[in-house]
Amino acid sequence: MARIQLPDSTDSLRTFYKFNIPPILQPRLTWKYCLASAALLYVSYCFIAGTPLFSSNLPRYTGPHDVGAIDIEVPVREPRQIHGAVFKDNAEPAFELQTVLFTLYYPAAKGAKTGKHHLWVPKPLWLTAVGYAKFAHISNSLTNNLFTGAMGVLVGRTSIPAEVDVPLVSTEDLLQDVLADVSPSAKKTPRPIQTVTSNGLPIIIFTHGMASSRTQYSHYLAELASRGYVCAAIEHRDGSGPGTEIIDSSESPATRTNKLHFGLEDVKSSPHSPDPNSKLDTEEFKHAQLAFREAEILETTHIVHSLNVAGRGEKILAANSRSQGSGAGLPSLWVNRLNINATILAGHSYGATGALQGLKPGKDMPSIFAGGIALDPGKSSGRLNTDVDVPLLIIHSTSWSSKHSVFYGQPHFNVVRKIAQNLNKKGIAGWFMTSLGTSHPSVTDAPLIEPTLLKWTTGAGIDAHEGLRQYVHVSNDFGRYVTSGKMQNLLALPANSPEYNKENKGMDKEWREYWQVHVSPVGSS
Repeated sequence: MARIQLPDSTDSLRTFYKFNIPPILQPRLTWKYCLASAALLYVSYCFIAGTPLFSSNLPRYTGPHDVGAIDIEVPVREPRQIHGAVFKDNAEPAFELQTVLFTLYYPAAKGAKTGKHHLWVPKPLWLTAVGYAKFAHISNSLTNNLFTGAMGVLVGRTSIPAEVDVPLVSTEDLLQDVLADVSPSAKKTPRPIQTVTSNGLPIIIFTHGMASSRTQYSHYLAELASRGYVCAAIEHRDGSGPGTEIIDSSESPATRTNKLHFGLEDVKSSPHSPDPNSKLDTEEFKHAQLAFREAEILETTHIVHSLNVAGRGEKILAANSRSQGSGAGLPSLWVNRLNINATILAGHSYGATGALQGLKPGKDMPSIFAGGIALDPGKSSGRLNTDVDVPLLIIHSTSWSSKHSVFYGQPHFNVVRKIAQNLNKKGIAGWFMTSLGTSHPSVTDAPLIEPTLLKWTTGAGIDAHEGLRQYVHVSNDFGRYVTSGKMQNLLALPANSPEYNKENKGMDKEWREYWQVHVSPVGSS
């Protein structure tokens, strides 16, 4: 084998580089060369490490249980039109309910792995990208391609850590108390993570906000799953998401339909309207969206509850158009494992508005929900239902509480506070609090994936991981209250600040850095 003899002198070294090494690899200490080299090294590292470009991987979960995930899409029991509005361009129904799609996060069998993980942006990626271009009102062939390319680079390879289609945790492996490695309130003193397992696994039905989808709250919900909850994250097809693929297995062969974000300007009131541009008014459009969401919530809850009944799992598995693997656990391992009497309806932003609407007495849904969690109830998503008769936890981000917003003639903060106060007057537990240092997206995955960008654009003052951890711990304490009636930790404290107060006086030292409690069933509120 021939050997290359390295030269001795500097002049000879230059000659060696010139004739033996390609020009692009010859070192030149210019800023362009250094920048290009750094970029190449970074891209190479991301490729080898499996890390998405210019973003962070979602972290692992901190609860005592492993976490599994299954996508379920099945036809609804009664396909129907929720509202008569149609799209202007093709006269197709805008609010036709055919199937429901949700991701189920659940405590999984210890150590079970399939090596499969859901992508954070589901395929086809272009569908989500084009939807966001429509949200920005700049959708055309050029911008659609730019959005698709940028999304592919930034988060195209980002995956959700939960293992897909692993078995449900066994009864023997369920733990009551496991020491946390990070304290929920003060990092110095860890306390036990308490899971809810005595009467079966409690259920959380979760509804996403505007411009979001079922995957964008994966860490919040999977963290709760790691503490013993079964969480169903619904994909809403009411036009509020960027884009979704509908796969209807009731037809043969199964049909696939893409549905992009749509707004008031994209629909007309009826296919029979003589005016081709006849519009719904804003209130009617929001009413149609919320009615559609309520129907999806009811169907999703019915399907999840059906997993608890012998013989139902086989039918759900057979009808599921999103099967990633065998799904063998659905027919048997889930039977009699769920605490359907501890079903909580939760949502964020527009989803919180929908959750409150779904808890209104006199409807079908309140009888199946034991409590509600409302995270940053919407400020522009229609009136908030103030009539609730189950325990309710309302959490505002700092950005939601600190900004004065007029809401149907009243400060939004006051409207929300009154909901919790009315509950306590009726002898039903209601909490309203602010998570300090957080911004509106803090409960989503976005700050974990792009912590620097989100902190800069939203003004969040808290570490992204700590902010989301706080939401998880308080939500878990609320779940324990719903199942046991016991108030603990922050929920056991009286209100310290009827109004949002930057100084945060009167709060116990343990919680002062993270929370203000505006309304509480404990003591005077």
